[in-house]
Amino acid sequence: MANFGSILKNLRTSRGITQGELATMLDVSRSTVGMYETGGREPDFETMEAIADIFNVDMDYLMGRTQVERKHPISPPRKEIPPGFQPLPEMMQVPLIGTIACGTPILAEQNIKSYIGVPAAWRADFALECHGDSMSPTICDGDVVCIRSQPEVEQGQIAAVRIGEEATLKHCYYQNGVVQLIADNPAVCPPMVYTGQQLEEIEVEGLAVGFCRGLV
Repeated sequence: MANFGSILKNLRTSRGITQGELATMLDVSRSTVGMYETGGREPDFETMEAIADIFNVDMDYLMGRTQVERKHPISPPRKEIPPGFQPLPEMMQVPLIGTIACGTPILAEQNIKSYIGVPAAWRADFALECHGDSMSPTICDGDVVCIRSQPEVEQGQIAAVRIGEEATLKHCYYQNGVVQLIADNPAVCPPMVYTGQQLEEIEVEGLAVGFCRGLV
């Protein structure tokens, strides 16, 4: 460990750290750090590890065995995003549901048509390919709507509602034991009202959290 003292001093001064500051980091006295640097005292293994962590260097570098200083390479600085551009969001894969087999959970393997990438921030669990114009212009024919699985939605939110073997996207409203599924285009789809035993025919599969147009 003949070169340790000079290596330590070079690391400390190049980082602009005083002997007193380094002593505080290591929980030793300033004089002890001075002796480390002059070769009057050698640190124990745990202290060596602490010094390596503080300066982000390998133990072999501290002991003069290698010229490779860095313990962990420092990532290059991020380049600024040019004006008018937006970074691609973090993505995740979710299943795209096709035909729903009778009596099966919506995410059953036989119901999955493929997998698609959607923004992870949506926290979606699956996606539905929309057919028809009942929710136009909000959701158009061919749009892919991403759904976060949950058994209930708040008043007026768009939900994926399972009715028998199909899933539909509608605004949900609840009042006095009555559930209404309302389309944005009533000319195509009038309000769907369920009450009493009819409520057993429907099941909220989740909340619509985002959509992709022209994806499939």
